[in-house]
Amino acid sequence: MKQKLDQKQVQKLVMAPALQQAIRLLQLTNLELQEVINQELEENPLLETEEEAPQEILASSPAAEEVKSEEELEPASGAPDEFDEIIFAAGFQDYFDEEIPYSGQGEQDRVPFENLVSRSPSLWDHLSWQAGLTFFEADELEIAEFIIGNLNDDGYLTISPEEIADRLQKPLEKVETVRQKIKMFDPPGCGSLVLSEALLAQMDSLNLQDEVARKIISDYLPYLQKADHQELARLLNLSLPELKLHLDLIKNLDPAPGHKYSEDRDLYVVPDIFVVKEDGEWKVYLNEEDLPRLRLNQYYRHLIEAGLKDDRETTRFLKEKMKRALWFIRSLDQRNRTIYRVARYIVDRQKDFLEQGLDHIKPMTLLEVARELGLHESTIGRVVANKYMMTPLGLYPLKFFFHKSLSGTYGEEVSSLRIKERIRKLIENEDRNSPLSDDEIVDILSRENIQIARRTVAKYRGQLDIPPSHIRKKKFMMEEVT
Repeated sequence: MKQKLDQKQVQKLVMAPALQQAIRLLQLTNLELQEVINQELEENPLLETEEEAPQEILASSPAAEEVKSEEELEPASGAPDEFDEIIFAAGFQDYFDEEIPYSGQGEQDRVPFENLVSRSPSLWDHLSWQAGLTFFEADELEIAEFIIGNLNDDGYLTISPEEIADRLQKPLEKVETVRQKIKMFDPPGCGSLVLSEALLAQMDSLNLQDEVARKIISDYLPYLQKADHQELARLLNLSLPELKLHLDLIKNLDPAPGHKYSEDRDLYVVPDIFVVKEDGEWKVYLNEEDLPRLRLNQYYRHLIEAGLKDDRETTRFLKEKMKRALWFIRSLDQRNRTIYRVARYIVDRQKDFLEQGLDHIKPMTLLEVARELGLHESTIGRVVANKYMMTPLGLYPLKFFFHKSLSGTYGEEVSSLRIKERIRKLIENEDRNSPLSDDEIVDILSRENIQIARRTVAKYRGQLDIPPSHIRKKKFMMEEVT
């Protein structure tokens, strides 16, 4: 019984880095993913692209004496089973059980370069966007925005929760509740006060249950920072190889979760998704341009199947690389499937927008999509981050489609984005001699069956960079004088 328990614990530790890899790939843009794939191709001989010619085993090569042709292979006893074990351990037995639509865009369909340049979102932009979809109470959103505004470039909170509670005159318990939710945003760990808290938050976000790793982070972080592995192993009553399993997991965590968002730069945006209408139906295609499709290198696979009795070290090396290759291919496949499912849901939900424009966009939140697809809310957040969808109406970040709803008089849901656009148009067409006040806008929207508070109108107006009515009136008067 004890032996089974130990075996299960080791399996969890082996799976964790693969899970971490799958999540890391999920949040990459196409350009970033291309770099990761190329690096993996350089480092792992078991990976090759489908475009590469099949590697033939030359009769004069040393390996030919060992392997010869596939028909003549006589693998060592148990070798095929060992190969099947690698396949099964990687969860690869059901790989490519269904097709994902991919785009094969030609030169004539390329999007003009000037339409593909965008400012990269800051950490505060990214977190504030998630807060707007998470906190529906005004006081919670106020706390969230204050916390996010007091994060440093690495994502750590620079003032104490007690000070926040005092300055905002809010209960400390509510401040802590909001802070804990922010720690689960993407990237996880932001809003933490110290390193150990950030690392543990990332483990919680990934649902990693390694109690030894948690203990190292909570109680023995100084030994880890000094790389005193001998003493750490002694304190935990572990051998060095056992300790290494737990340390490998910790090394995959990010000590500065917000850092990747701290650089302000222009990005060349490559659409991740193309949406087109074909034969009266909206089709979703993933953009695979410049992304090589991977497969296992058949030559090395034959070597593994042959067993190579006289070179166990090489066989062990190839098996490890095989597992890594399978996990990488499977992680890529899982990434594509998840992005496709989210994109497909967005398109199905927003058909009216695609056909009739912004006035017909529907409200949609991360939580709604997560529940519909049976995924975690943070997974949807990672899919949406820095991904772009090319539609007949133009290029949109996936974030564009996520916003809260307000209720109409008859119970229908109205998108906050649609309301902002309506407010903008009302002010754009207002009487210059008598600009609309926020209360007057509330009345107009109410007559249009949209129930909204005056403070919400003021908030949306501010987000549109439109000043209050008295300032607009002064501006109009000055323009008339000049």
